[in-house]
Amino acid sequence: MDDLSGKHALVTGGGTGVGAAIALALVRAGANVTITGRRQAPLEQIAREHGRLRWAIGDVTDAQSVKSMFATAAAAHGPVEIVVANAGAAASKPFLKMDAGDLQAMLDVNLMGTFHVWQSALQPMLDAGWGRLIAIASTAGLKGYSYVSGYCAAKHGVVGLARALALETAKTGVTVNAICPGYTETPMLAETIANIMRKTGRTRAEAEAALKAQNPQGRFIQPEEIGDLVLFLCGKGAASVTGQALAISGGEV
Repeated sequence: MDDLSGKHALVTGGGTGVGAAIALALVRAGANVTITGRRQAPLEQIAREHGRLRWAIGDVTDAQSVKSMFATAAAAHGPVEIVVANAGAAASKPFLKMDAGDLQAMLDVNLMGTFHVWQSALQPMLDAGWGRLIAIASTAGLKGYSYVSGYCAAKHGVVGLARALALETAKTGVTVNAICPGYTETPMLAETIANIMRKTGRTRAEAEAALKAQNPQGRFIQPEEIGDLVLFLCGKGAASVTGQALAISGGEV
């Protein structure tokens, strides 16, 4: 594992689940970390336990809020050199029952959220000649899933954004990548399982089995695995890894 001492990393949606696991992995690697989100309580709870971890309130769907979030982070630890756009949401609904607002909601948090965060982060990285822009996308950015077409569209957009921006920054020392996990054991997954149980009458075990069946390894991805992949992308060995959509899915895609 590369030593990230002195680097400043910002992780959106860092209070729970995958975001928290990524933040803690970066702290263990020596980085100063700012976690962000809309709710203060979970951010504070994690930050209290780790000296190099601070928090800032921010809503990734609001460009001005994101700018303020970065200003708060920079005041504490200096310019942000590693950004993980992790904040996201998934909503399930049959396509014919969706309206434009349903699609827009998925685009706002998953795609526009990544856009706002990367726009606020990029110029200081270009000025420094080094940076890491990472988005936590999904296997839904690489393939389709039924009943989550808005989410799939948004995550496909995140992958496309990463591929295009990687070409613009290829000679600058900044790399841009998307990580695409399969079903990951998080609070968001717990909500998905509960929703399946309500709508289908399946037991928890049956609902979990249906989701695990999509992973050829027959298991859920663990948040810490995603944290480890983030560390790899921040290290010297990944200097030429840019414009990639890296599946962490047990072979699903």
